[in-house]
Amino acid sequence: GVQGNSVQFLITVPNPKTRSQRSLHVLTTKFVQLLQESKSGELDLRDAVRALAVGQKRRIYDITNVLEGIGLIMKISKSNVKGHTLGENTQLLANRLVELKSDVKGLEQMECVLDQQKLWVEQSIKNITEDCRKYPFL
Repeated sequence: GVQGNSVQFLITVPNPKTRSQRSLHVLTTKFVQLLQESKSGELDLRDAVRALAVGQKRRIYDITNVLEGIGLIMKISKSNVKGHTLGENTQLLANRLVELKSDVKGLEQMECVLDQQKLWVEQSIKNITEDCRKYPFL
């Protein structure tokens, strides 16, 4: 497979003729597996069409456009793509995940503080309303 790649895909293929096996998700998973199995990290899209038994080339282009958009592959010619080594991307994603988890934790703490402040304001409004009923002439 591609050097530095730590992403694993598990594929079970009971019957390639079923609708679920033709789904874009399954085709994408198989496409990535073909790319990982390539010695050079490159894949000829015509070979992918044949290997995946895709009736429409459009499906392969849908897959490559998304994978290229998220930075997992790059087109090197009209019908060839190359997989990026995922080692660097994986580390970047892991770092971003740590940042996002930290952000979520901070936001959850802020939410607790705001919930408490909301309760205090609601209680203050209730107290003022009751006071106004007790002392209507003040």
